[in-house]
Amino acid sequence: MVKEASKSSASREEVVGYHKGSLNTLVAERNELIKIVQVTEALMQAHLKALNDLGVKLETAPAQSREKK
Repeated sequence: MVKEASKSSASREEVVGYHKGSLNTLVAERNELIKIVQVTEALMQAHLKALNDLGVKLETAPAQSREKK
């Protein structure tokens, strides 16, 4: 856990730098996750299209929403 700058031996600039660096890292991680989701969605769409071309009809509602009703 990060201590307050006044109680810590770290200067205010070091604490600010730490948090800025953390945010930069987290933004990069989030962007990579978005890429993974986009690739996954594209693959799912390709498989759905292939099944549709083969005449297989799938329900559009997810199974979880059917169970809740």
